[in-house]
Amino acid sequence: MQMNIPTTLLLSLIVFWQSLQSAFGFSLVAPDKSVTQLLQDHAGDIANLKAAAQQQLNRDDAMAEEPYCQDVFYLRYCLELKDSPSQLDLLKRNLAWREGPGRLICQKAVQAVKEATAGEGWNNEPVLAKAPFSETISMYIKPSNVLTTTSSQADLVYCIRAGSIDDNGLMKAVSVQQMTEFFLYAKEVNAIVANQRSAYLDKLLCVLTANDLSGVKLIGGSADFRKALSSSSKTATELYPATSGPTLLLNLPILLNALVKLFTPLFPPAVNARLKFAQGPLKDLNSLEEITPQGSGRVQFLRQMDDIVY
Repeated sequence: MQMNIPTTLLLSLIVFWQSLQSAFGFSLVAPDKSVTQLLQDHAGDIANLKAAAQQQLNRDDAMAEEPYCQDVFYLRYCLELKDSPSQLDLLKRNLAWREGPGRLICQKAVQAVKEATAGEGWNNEPVLAKAPFSETISMYIKPSNVLTTTSSQADLVYCIRAGSIDDNGLMKAVSVQQMTEFFLYAKEVNAIVANQRSAYLDKLLCVLTANDLSGVKLIGGSADFRKALSSSSKTATELYPATSGPTLLLNLPILLNALVKLFTPLFPPAVNARLKFAQGPLKDLNSLEEITPQGSGRVQFLRQMDDIVY
């Protein structure tokens, strides 16, 4: 049956809106102050948060573990929420998840980062190996289509090329819950690294998301894959306060590009402030591995990111 144009537009907008929902979360505007100064400014609230964490975790070695050993972990709660009761309430809810449903995810992420940084530089093999259900998911999600790198300003950039992922095949092999856990693991790894690098560089860093939408399926993609993206992002919105940077929507197909111009003025200002649209970045790469520090597309990628974000 031939689909009429209004229906096509409607379905395309639904797909686009779902992709936006998967990207929404707290948005960090990097402060001008150093981490050292920010920690001093919020010392009282950080002390209260650490005391609450120690009490709720109720383990002798808990405060020596990642991420609880990093003052930047607590600083982000202070930057996201201005009053102490709200900070404590959010922390307690997050700790309940970390010690409950998310405990294995968090433990694997900590182990992965420790092994990845054991030698010189970064070794991504343990990160992939310890990912939930990696034996199956790694057949579909690879460094060529999902990868985290850094910007010229040291922020983390989580890149994903949805159009090159066989999402229908993937979601026949795993459940929505399993895929959600995989995405949350990736977010936990990124959050740990962002906190460590922030402390080391004395500069508060964020995690940007770059969605390369070239080749993305407007119709026919896996609804379960989008559910996993949306579910993981909804959970991550609370888990990682003041961590997310702008979300880049790159290389939109012509139809979606037209829809963006029509509908983005209707989005709330807070949503529009998080979104960056651009054509070009990542588009001509055969693999995202080309933007790693040793990759041939690294210099151009950094320049393009500077133009869009900074």
